[in-house]
Formats: sequence, C-alpha cells, structure tokens
Amino acid sequence: MSETSAMPLHMRRVAFDPAPELAAVRDEEGIKKITTAFGAEAWLVTRHADVREVLGDAETFKVAPQTIARLPGAPPMTEEQLAKVRAGNLLGVDPPEHTRLRRMLTPEFTIRRMRRLEPRIQRIVDEHLDALEAAGSPADLVPSFALPIPSLVICELLGVPYEDREGFQQRTNRMLDMTVPGEERMMLQFEQRAYMETLVARIQADPGEELLGMLVREHGDDLSTDELIGIGGLLLFAGHETTSNMLSLGTLALLRHPEQLDLLRREPERIDATVEELLRYLSIVNSGTTKVATKDVEVGGQQIAEGDLVLCSLPAANRDPSFLPDANTFDLGRGAPGHLAFGHGVHHCLGAPLARMELRIAFPALLQRFPKLRLTDNPAQFRTSSIVYGLASLEVAW
Repeated sequence: MSETSAMPLHMRRVAFDPAPELAAVRDEEGIKKITTAFGAEAWLVTRHADVREVLGDAETFKVAPQTIARLPGAPPMTEEQLAKVRAGNLLGVDPPEHTRLRRMLTPEFTIRRMRRLEPRIQRIVDEHLDALEAAGSPADLVPSFALPIPSLVICELLGVPYEDREGFQQRTNRMLDMTVPGEERMMLQFEQRAYMETLVARIQADPGEELLGMLVREHGDDLSTDELIGIGGLLLFAGHETTSNMLSLGTLALLRHPEQLDLLRREPERIDATVEELLRYLSIVNSGTTKVATKDVEVGGQQIAEGDLVLCSLPAANRDPSFLPDANTFDLGRGAPGHLAFGHGVHHCLGAPLARMELRIAFPALLQRFPKLRLTDNPAQFRTSSIVYGLASLEVAW
C-alpha cells in the first residue's frame, strides 16, 4: 500500500490533484460515508455548492467537539486538558463564542492594517532572495525561501522571538504528519502549548506593539490566559505552515506550467489573479474542521441524521466542474472567483489578507530575481502524509 492510499480518503493527493478516487466521489455520488483519521464514520462532502452549504450554516453544522484539538491516532485527553486546548481556538468554537473572539482579532487583519506591513514583508522577501543568490545555484527553496519568510512575518506580528522558529517549526511539522505515532504528536502538542504559555506570560508582564500585546492591553479583562495561549498558538501554526506550503507548491506549479509562467512574466499585473488561481488549484488545506449535524438534514440529495459527523473536501470542491469549467486546468486567465481555499462562512480564514499579501509580494520578487529559474533533476518531495499539504523540498537552479 502506498503512503497516499494509506491516508484517509479526504487527504489523498497525487501531485497537485485530489486523488482519482476522491474526484470520483465528487463526480459520481457527491457525498459518501468514509472513515476519518480518528477512526469514526463521517459523511464526506465533495461538491462546491454542497461544501458552501455546510460551511455556511453554523447552526445546522457545528464544530464536532470530539475532534477539536485531538490529533488523529493520539490517546483521548482528559476534560481538563481538552478545555485548556480548546480555549481561544477560533477553529474549535462556534458563535457566539467564536464571534466574541473573532471581533477582537479582526481589526488586526484588515486589508488596511495589512498594507502597513507591506514594506516590511517586501524587505523580508528581498533579504532572503539576497541570501539565496549569495549561496548560489542550485538551492532547496523550502528551507531557504518558502518556510522562513512567512515564519518571520508571523513571528514579528505575534511577538515571537525569531530564534525560536526552529523549535516550533519542527514541532508543528511532526504534529501534522500522520505517520508520526499519536502519543508523540500529543506530547509535541503539549510542548507547543508550554512554549506559548511562557511567551504569553512574558507579554502579559510587558505588552508591546505585537498582536498579543495589543490583545493584553485592549482586551486583557475579556480574555483568559488560556484563551491568549490558544489564539497565539493557532495564529503561529496557521501563519507559517499554510503560507510556506503555498509558496513552495505554487512555485512548482508555475514551473511545471511554463505557458502560464510566461504569461505572468509578460503581464505582471496578473499577480492577484495568479494568487487566487494557485489557491484554488492547490487547495493545500484538505478540509475544514469536522462538523456534527444538529438536526436531520438533507445535503445534495443525501439524508444526514442528527449527530452524524460531516467533513468537507476543499480540494475536491475547488476542482468541481459544476463550479468552474475545465476546473482541473491551471489557468491564470480566470482569477478563480469563489474558491474555497480559505474555507467559507464564520470560520473563513482570518489571516487570508495576510496570506494573499505575502504571496502577492513573494512570487513576483522570486521570478524577477531569477528570470531563468528552473527545476533540477532532483524531484520535488511532496508531503503526502501531512494534514496540511505541501512540499518537503523543492530544488531549483538559475
């Protein structure tokens, strides 16, 4: 059995694509009962319209509490452990709790606030390109470009010392790897939490201009320490793990589609459309959080009973031919309106404006610095067993 076929159905990928058996579910049944990574049965929803319906109805489809914070294959946590780990996790709570937390964070992620970060992000990108050029060709883009840029940005935004990055990157990488034993992944989760506890205590004692410092100053009476730790942990994980994989996988997609890359080089004003199409085409987050139906409901012609678990496949939905014609083709001409790469509804990704800005700055800068960028004979290494899809290595030359 290959590593890919050993994964739960909703996590199976072949290079840039959802695995053929996942695409077949979408094209034939639309919704299918599967066994999740937790060993439980769930309905897998794969069509664009149906995924939008599920994610857009937070009353009928609530976050399944038994799947939040518990890593697949790990032993169950105590109620006390679960309460601590759930606190502040925006992905793990529904309105009104979700609304309360998100309202405090949204001002930090407005497009206007992100534009203030733009010059700093540009400098971070340029510094890493300088180092890449100085080190010489060939190079692995993952450790030298794709991973450090979003890591440094989110570290500065949150107030995390950049010298700590190697520790949290290694922990999250193994926590997301389905081949790592569950007990080890749970231990790493608690190590990561202990790290955030120390950081939050330091910021509470002396809040600065970083995002966590702002939360302490402006909402200190409304947020518990556990909630601050949860918010910081989620943003640190989501802020580097997702964007870094988009940078490496997106570069590979462009290099493997030379006609599209040529189009972007000739018409750099297409960068916004390029970013949206890459987000849609690659869909690195396999699914949103697992939901539980709060009543009997019908989705896409399928009866779902109260208490049933529901999982949405974002890659399958974004390749749905009823959503976009010729959806399996990577085409910068369309700009991918309406894709679900950031989710949908109340849990739509809070950091989407930041991720878009980093991608919009980094891709053109890389291509401009290295006009003859190309792949080497060493094949890219895909992270087929990771909960967040991407690349472990990408060797390029110029």
